[in-house]
Amino acid sequence: MAYLNLIRYKNLIIIVLLQILLRYGLLIPILNHFGVSPELSHLRFGLLVLATVLLAASGYVINNYFDVSIDRINKPDNVVVGRQVPRRTALLLHVIFTFTGVFIGLFLAYITRKENYALMFILIPGLLWYYSTTLKKQMLVGNLTIALLTALVPFVVVSIEFATLARVHGSIILQSEACSTAWFWTTGFAFFAFISTLMRELIKDMEDVEGDREAGCRTLPVEMGIDYSKTIVVILSIASVAALWLILIFVPQLRSSLITIGYFALFLTIPYVVLALKTLTSKTKKDFAFISGLSKIIMLMGILFIIVARTFFV
Repeated sequence: MAYLNLIRYKNLIIIVLLQILLRYGLLIPILNHFGVSPELSHLRFGLLVLATVLLAASGYVINNYFDVSIDRINKPDNVVVGRQVPRRTALLLHVIFTFTGVFIGLFLAYITRKENYALMFILIPGLLWYYSTTLKKQMLVGNLTIALLTALVPFVVVSIEFATLARVHGSIILQSEACSTAWFWTTGFAFFAFISTLMRELIKDMEDVEGDREAGCRTLPVEMGIDYSKTIVVILSIASVAALWLILIFVPQLRSSLITIGYFALFLTIPYVVLALKTLTSKTKKDFAFISGLSKIIMLMGILFIIVARTFFV
């Protein structure tokens, strides 16, 4: 169990779920709806998911490795590195995960003839290392970095599929309605992932403010105070709800679906409202841990909406 906690397996499960649902629950139905057959094999898609998970796991491991002193203050009972997992073992796992993930990523870049994929898979581990040592200590910079990397998770699924399609059908496929529709929906889920992750990162900073202050981290709660950070989270919650209902109003497929209206109301709007209200009244570590968990549930509900979105194309 210690090794599972080291790689934060629950977060990895969410990443896998997002990529699988996005491909099989939305992307392939969209392609089939427009009479286009997917060209990326199940095996190569599986390799993409594996590469993503390995690089994410390597990031979590190295973050835990450098966070030992902070975790001893914030979560003394949950320190993994140095207690349950030797530091050398953690570092070795980071190296194995990184090199394996990069190797798989380079292979995918080669078969799709996309040099920018190779660059992406090489840069991400370096960025995650730099985040763990430096960026996370800077106000908002670390939060935005993690949010952007999370938003990249759905984008890469659609990007690699259309790169494969372009090799078979030519670049004309990239100007097709199938492509624009797939990117429209993917951008929506990526934006949701970005905002949800940013909110959760800010909530975690409020929960860990004591240890971060002792370690010299210049997070938003440390620099601007808890109340200011609460205000930002509440604003993001309200903005997210407003964005959901604006999308519902302006996208005919959504506003004509009673299932979508009910889903938005019950599984997204109400949790967002509860999160905003609870954020305003939170004072203790336990309170912040609760809203952190709630933010993760909201992200899960957003991902599961793919199942509803699928019905528009089958």
